[in-house]
Amino acid sequence: MTTIHHTATASAPLSAAFAHVADYRTVPQWFFGISRFTPQGDTDYGLGATYDSAVKIGPKEIGSVVRVTEFEEDRLITLTSIAGFATTSRWTFTAVDDATTELAVEFTYELPGGFAGKALGMLIEPFAAQAVKASEAALRRDLEGAQV
Repeated sequence: MTTIHHTATASAPLSAAFAHVADYRTVPQWFFGISRFTPQGDTDYGLGATYDSAVKIGPKEIGSVVRVTEFEEDRLITLTSIAGFATTSRWTFTAVDDATTELAVEFTYELPGGFAGKALGMLIEPFAAQAVKASEAALRRDLEGAQV
């Protein structure tokens, strides 16, 4: 299992930052490589919301069904895969002041064993850390309304 941690600050109030990340419709705008993020079922916000997702990595598209397994308004969102590629992403939000929010992400993924896992690892490992940083930069750009 591999875990990537990244923390940054955005010039946006806590409630605005959280609302933007929690809104599934914004995810393809800021999450690097996301080619699909579609709600499954009746719940599309908060605890229990489930999404069919895919990330494009080079020529390969890797799919996963993720569910919100932790959700605390204006503080925490955790998405855990329930099918497909095994991932967990945990986003925490902390107010620095009234106009600034600290965003922290912890992204964990697990590769399958054997030859297939090694081949997938060759695609994913160089991509993962870059994707987390690029996603955070795009998210800050969205929140701040300017190029980062």
